[in-house]
Amino acid sequence: MAMARSLVLCFVVITACAAMATVAADWSLATATFYGGSDGSGTMGGACGYGNLYDQGYGINNAALSQALFNDGAACGQCYLIVCDAAKAPEWCKAGAAVTITATNLCPPNWALPSDNGGWCNPPRQHFDMSQPAWEQIGVYRAGIVPVLYQRVKCWRSGGVRFTVSGFNHFELVLITNVAGSGSVASAWIKGTSTGWLQMSRNWGANWQSLAGLAGQALSFAVTTTGGQYLQFDNVAPAWWQFGQTFTTYQQFDY
Repeated sequence: MAMARSLVLCFVVITACAAMATVAADWSLATATFYGGSDGSGTMGGACGYGNLYDQGYGINNAALSQALFNDGAACGQCYLIVCDAAKAPEWCKAGAAVTITATNLCPPNWALPSDNGGWCNPPRQHFDMSQPAWEQIGVYRAGIVPVLYQRVKCWRSGGVRFTVSGFNHFELVLITNVAGSGSVASAWIKGTSTGWLQMSRNWGANWQSLAGLAGQALSFAVTTTGGQYLQFDNVAPAWWQFGQTFTTYQQFDY
């Protein structure tokens, strides 16, 4: 009987360790600070080009990513579940609390400081500079910086994908916003009434460009998310569209 109990205990321990390893594999280590003021107003705008985050559907739970995570803008719009690592900093973490944020900005490197003393966004460090209201959901204000665990999660958005067409003459700069699913755009195309599908290139952040000169033509768009889902958005902008206008669709991504 003693041997049987030992075997059962051994099996339980091995199973528990395997489960912990599975959970750990779903999470990555990082650090987090905050910026933008107690109302988060200082987080508006940013390197993704979203401008007013409330108007664009992203709200106050947002963060600037370190260069290692930002990936030259490819991470714009992605969603992350973040928890404070209470095992490392129990006095600075709000145990059991979690927050989901959207990547909306870049936290630039500070080469004048080492990564353990203010240069938190220096490569290759993985760091989230969160809006203060989001950060305070998981951390104690006096800490300033806390260790965190994070994982990418599905984004949920209200309404459909939006396209804002800026630029001038023969240059279209298209900001793609309110993307659900993966949250971020891997590739984009534009089509005029008199053209086929034209591949666009990332200009900066969530802005994609075309040099086709499509003024006076109705516009359609096609997008592939970083999750691999492809959608066509036909006849989004009428032929009389103007630079600076935003067009809302009724289609949305699942992944």
